This record gives sequence, C-alpha cells and structure tokens, in this order.
Amino acid sequence: MKTRYNLAIPPEWRPMSKVFTALGDEHRQRMLLLFDKGERLNVGQIAAVSTLSRSTVSHHLKILREAGVLKSEKIGKEVWFWINRHWLEETLGNVLGYIREHC
Repeated sequence: MKTRYNLAIPPEWRPMSKVFTALGDEHRQRMLLLFDKGERLNVGQIAAVSTLSRSTVSHHLKILREAGVLKSEKIGKEVWFWINRHWLEETLGNVLGYIREHC
C-alpha cells in the first residue's frame, strides 16, 4: 500500500474528476449516446428526443461542455455540440494506462 495519501491521485488524473462527475449522470450518458460519429447536435434536437425540458437539457449540456466531454460552437442563434473525442480518449486512456501498469 502507498502510504502518502496526498500522492494517491496521479497528476494526469486531476483534471479528470469533472469528466467522471459529468458521466455519472444517466441523462447525460443518454445524451452522449445520441451522437453519431462526427455529428453535431443542438439543444432543440436533443430536447426533442429527451424526456427532459429544453432548459434541463441545456443545463446538462453545460456540465458536459465544462467537463470537456463536449465541445460547442455558436452559429447564428444556435449552439452546436459535438463529442470531444480527443479529450475523452486521453482521459480514459490515462485511467486504463494506470490500471495496466499498477493493477
């Protein structure tokens, strides 16, 4: 067992806590599963197939965006979202790498 609790979290894991928090919600997981590869969706499209209100969908999308899970771009009056594949691969890869090396 490692005895230094303050060193228990590898430095590359520190920015990941928001990702795991964001992905810990079932509604946000469902939202991610709506995206096809390379697809961009707006709030209205997601709300149309969701059981949640548009404002609640917006709230969940904000959490996903702030965690780096989604990227977004405002075009005209609409905000378009897409999966930040690079960040998710890096984040989850850090976890898998640690597991492979230490477990």
